[in-house]
Amino acid sequence: MTDTSTPRAEESLDAEETEPTTAPDPDETAAEGNEKKTAAESDLFRQSEIAADYVEGLLDILDYDGDIDELVSGGRPVVEVVGARLQNLVGQRGATLEALQELARLAVFRQTGTPSRLLLDVGGYRASRRKELAAVAKNAVEKVKEHGEPVRLEPMSAFERKCVHDVVNAMSGVESESEGVEPNRRIIVRPAD
Repeated sequence: MTDTSTPRAEESLDAEETEPTTAPDPDETAAEGNEKKTAAESDLFRQSEIAADYVEGLLDILDYDGDIDELVSGGRPVVEVVGARLQNLVGQRGATLEALQELARLAVFRQTGTPSRLLLDVGGYRASRRKELAAVAKNAVEKVKEHGEPVRLEPMSAFERKCVHDVVNAMSGVESESEGVEPNRRIIVRPAD
């Protein structure tokens, strides 16, 4: 139904335009920022819950026992599985773990419609591998600085390459880049230009 009545004298046709404008309250702006941050963290935690449910279903099917923790770390959802007899879920050089992570990400995508940067860790594999890769990266940097020649590392997964890049980028006088195509993508560490 259309209102064809004429406005009363005290009503303004453009009341929105005549209202005085004020600067946003800094406290309200900060509160809105915190609400967005909390909403984003809530979404990330929801992703970790979905992935944890998926992984728990897999553990039940495989008849493996493990404690599952869901959390948000570094701005991404994380699922950690801790327990005995879980090495088969890691596989050789983490290959099975990478596959399980992709399956868990697909489970999250299927429920949310949003791609996920979920990180799955089983038995603390990623933490120990990160330490090993830091040593590999430092060794490569020492060789580059000593000989002045680029060093090619063995092929690595995306997670492993990121760990190495992070260590190399934190050091002066060297740089790193990835080359090749999966699954043979590797890092080259070279003197910085």
